[in-house]
Amino acid sequence: MAHPVPRSIWRNPIHFLAFGLGSGAAPKAPGTFGTLAAIIPFFFVLQHLNAQQYLLMLVVTSLIGIFLCHKTAKDLGVHDHSGIVWDEFVGFWITMWLAPTGWLYILLGFVLFRLFDILKPWPISWLDKHVHGGFGIMIDDILAGVMSFVVLQALIYFVF
Repeated sequence: MAHPVPRSIWRNPIHFLAFGLGSGAAPKAPGTFGTLAAIIPFFFVLQHLNAQQYLLMLVVTSLIGIFLCHKTAKDLGVHDHSGIVWDEFVGFWITMWLAPTGWLYILLGFVLFRLFDILKPWPISWLDKHVHGGFGIMIDDILAGVMSFVVLQALIYFVF
């Protein structure tokens, strides 16, 4: 059963960020809407960072995400509320590290990340079930992002 969207996401800045600036409040497919919100406008700005700056941004946003997700889940009393989508932001951004610019790569990255995030192949599924707190909320999407990154880079190298 889906948990209702708390009103606190509009009043509490930590909840607002954890809910992807409100994108996680979408009544259907909040993870997909969260991933879309990670693209526009954020990824369009982030893609102009050099590789080292982008990697630093990934580390910082992952650490911030652990805090945001932990605090929001604790406040709501729900381990991984479906509306908490900061982890989707970071997972998509991981997917897109070192990707060439252009809509084709954004679309491929989006599809790959959503597939890995939804299907949760091992070890993502194991982490999703056994690791808790803010780190637990973040780690499955971080790993989905890493797996999507590897597949996207392979497609870029071997196909495009």
